[in-house]
Amino acid sequence: MNIMTYQTLLYYCYSPIENAEQFAADHLAFCQSLNLVGRIIVADEGLNGTVSGTQESCKAYMEAIYADGRFNKTEFKIDEVEEPSFIKMHCRYKSEIVHSGMRDPKEIDPNRQTGIHLEPKDFLEMKDQDDVVVLDVRSNYEHTVGRFKNAVTLDIENFREFPEKIKELEQYRGKKILTYCTGGIKCEKASALLLKEGFEDVYQLHGGIIKYGKEAGGEDFEGQCYVFDNRVTVDVNSINPSVVSTCRNCGTTTAKMINCANPVCNEHFTQCDECGWELDGCCSDACKAHPRKRPYDGTGYYVKVPQLVNADKISKRKHKQIIKGS
Repeated sequence: MNIMTYQTLLYYCYSPIENAEQFAADHLAFCQSLNLVGRIIVADEGLNGTVSGTQESCKAYMEAIYADGRFNKTEFKIDEVEEPSFIKMHCRYKSEIVHSGMRDPKEIDPNRQTGIHLEPKDFLEMKDQDDVVVLDVRSNYEHTVGRFKNAVTLDIENFREFPEKIKELEQYRGKKILTYCTGGIKCEKASALLLKEGFEDVYQLHGGIIKYGKEAGGEDFEGQCYVFDNRVTVDVNSINPSVVSTCRNCGTTTAKMINCANPVCNEHFTQCDECGWELDGCCSDACKAHPRKRPYDGTGYYVKVPQLVNADKISKRKHKQIIKGS
């Protein structure tokens, strides 16, 4: 029997951070001091992260987040894992913790207006009612490998395309719209955008698919849940599990999702093991023949080149801002 000695934490918190770029640099050093690995986005509006490490390191990290009054409403989704879910530690400053696609992101603020939060048991009770529409606000590669039964999905490659797709939802005005995503963070902005566009009964699955799997058994979530670490996908349905995705190359039913071994392509797609080895982890023969193709080890997961936040970069940006403002 495998002993789970590591944990993976998924979390977010919308809370204003002053000097967020410097916070990102300091926070990276703090995470490294705990020997954590993962990916954290820091913005003026808050934190969005997934980190992984020993149980002791994860406990120390959560205690530090809660000790900071700005983030004491953070809710961690905790997975017990056999090994860390990342290889490196990244902590980057960006304009938003979830890119909304809005020209002025400040037009929406989840702390002021967002959909009604539904706990997993309430989402389970409501999702099949006649006046309800269950809306997946995730990207194509995410809902391809797994989604709620009868959910409405959108043809988007990235969440920043979501505002453009709202017009396609006009047919659902007057219904209760239940949004969901992996951990809840995209729904904070998706539901706020829907309310801004005049939709009235808007809800969101609190804690997302991950929390729903833990507290409601993942009932009626078909397939697997895409996660942004080297696990790629995880099982969430322990009640009526199924597989809904098929191999892009041969059509065989498979839940395995990979990145194309050609870094120029790097497309997310589902591929069975047989086709994976035949195409050496690529989506096509053309990508297999590409001179920059990465070695395929059967996982289809590749470590990204780190882009660390550093003091020199921060000071250069501040210098440009001073010159621009003078």
